[in-house]
Amino acid sequence: MTEAAQTPPTAETTSAEDYTWLAHYPEGIDWHQQFEATPVYTMLDDTVAKYPNQSCCDFLGKKMTYREIGELVNRAAEGLQKLGVKKGSRVGLFLPNSPTYIIFYNAILKSGATVVNYNPLYTVEELEYQVKNSGTELMVTLDLKALFDKVEALVESEALQHAVICSFPDLLPGLKSFLFKLLKGKEVAKASSSPIVSRLTFEETLLNNPGNPEVPEIDPHNDIAVLQYTGGTTGVPKGAMLTHANLTINVQQSMAWTTRLEEAQEKVMGLLPFFHVFAMTAVLNVGVKLGAEIVMLPRFELDQALKLINAHKPTFMPAVPTIFNAMMHHPKIKNFDLTSLKVCLSGGAPLPLEVKRGFEDMTGCKVVEAYGLSETSPAVTINPLDGPVKESSIGQPIPGTILSLRDLENPMQEVPQGEKGEICIKGPQVMKGYWNMPDETANTFLEDYLRTGDVGYMDEQGFTFIVDRIKDLIICSGYNVYPRRIEEAIYEFPAVEEVTVIGVKDDYRGEAPKAFIKLRDGHTATADEILQFLESKISKIEMPEYIEFRDELPKTMIGKLSKKELVEEERERGHV
Repeated sequence: MTEAAQTPPTAETTSAEDYTWLAHYPEGIDWHQQFEATPVYTMLDDTVAKYPNQSCCDFLGKKMTYREIGELVNRAAEGLQKLGVKKGSRVGLFLPNSPTYIIFYNAILKSGATVVNYNPLYTVEELEYQVKNSGTELMVTLDLKALFDKVEALVESEALQHAVICSFPDLLPGLKSFLFKLLKGKEVAKASSSPIVSRLTFEETLLNNPGNPEVPEIDPHNDIAVLQYTGGTTGVPKGAMLTHANLTINVQQSMAWTTRLEEAQEKVMGLLPFFHVFAMTAVLNVGVKLGAEIVMLPRFELDQALKLINAHKPTFMPAVPTIFNAMMHHPKIKNFDLTSLKVCLSGGAPLPLEVKRGFEDMTGCKVVEAYGLSETSPAVTINPLDGPVKESSIGQPIPGTILSLRDLENPMQEVPQGEKGEICIKGPQVMKGYWNMPDETANTFLEDYLRTGDVGYMDEQGFTFIVDRIKDLIICSGYNVYPRRIEEAIYEFPAVEEVTVIGVKDDYRGEAPKAFIKLRDGHTATADEILQFLESKISKIEMPEYIEFRDELPKTMIGKLSKKELVEEERERGHV
């Protein structure tokens, strides 16, 4: 493993007392407070000890207490160790939101290993890259065909050595489990008759032990808890090395800000996928630390989500703007009671002010926008629960976090307050570096500050506003989508000569990819043919929403494809 190539901290250009935000910080929140770095799994252990009979999760009607989850974590950790998992091993989670995720996430960490998060929507090709890059030795998944078939392909190709297969029907309450097997049996893989069965371990076998794992000593500041894959300016996925300290301190930072949440009194709505860094911290880790009940959906479905909120009365809901917007505009929204919500946290993409105000008016719930990155575990700034509402602001730095805006031409120079610069971040939640990518790590850090690639300015009260991006990036429903990845996939289509992909406005996703394509002379193709071709090459999130064929694509003076003219055209149409 190659660790971050960071230079030692240098003298600050301003002293802590001079930080713009401190004189205008929310009442009752101490920016200077100290945080304790602990192994991630101790958050669950502590809650099990304090609130053993409290409900930990509700999955489609089946509840499990913290004691039950804690016992299964210990058995899973021992079972993993018997499979050879040890300190430093990388174990993949290829799972939707479920109790299985909570159990194995903590079990992997308790065994001393590192969690590698995988997006269930990824293609086999995308998964294979991440498996090989991370050195994932073992993958945990469910017996749903949509998941198992991809894992089976990875094992057959020798990219992956072994997999643990857990039962989806067993996660459901009795009647639902029976009906699922009866009516949706075709969705369950026959894993026991797979040609790779000798390289599979089934959950029942893995958990057949007394639950006494040998818990290794963890150095929270240096041991990697999670490899969280994210793209770069080229869209090549990179594993952000998040330490145990990064994750546990970011939970404490976030909880210090959300002062309305009380231990063992909350229900957290788990609509966002746990494999995404936002939900991993804001739903899973914060939920566990609070001793909250986590009400989960395996994947977001609007009607089902509204029914769960109506029935289960959650109090805290992290979500992306598209979810708030979709709920507000549901044709039968008046049939659902959402007034149990006390706090909603919006992240992943800019929150339009009309969406914020509309959702608050409808529910009586406070919606605050936050900003973060995979590289920062993720929370960096949050708007105050009680304080000024500033349109388009990402808020103020959370406790212990420093924002420094750097000159775009000379990043060693800070810009004056109010002027635009690249947002750079320093704090205990900032990653250790990128896995096995020392050059990428060095390029991402400026001294001991993380460069975000986002351009913004800070006002006189320490509120930050993002106005541009240095990175070629599209944010779809809170997910980073990299145009280059889509372009490379489209270039594989035989009729395509040139392609340029940009982001355009999308009412539902915030932004969506639009591909401009020039075909080879004498060749024809339709948008449907290209979309069908792309299905095995890129994920649904990356799929172009629009395809436009052109006789010529704009180029620079030296003949490189140029995006700025296309962006300007779309802006004039009101699409950017």
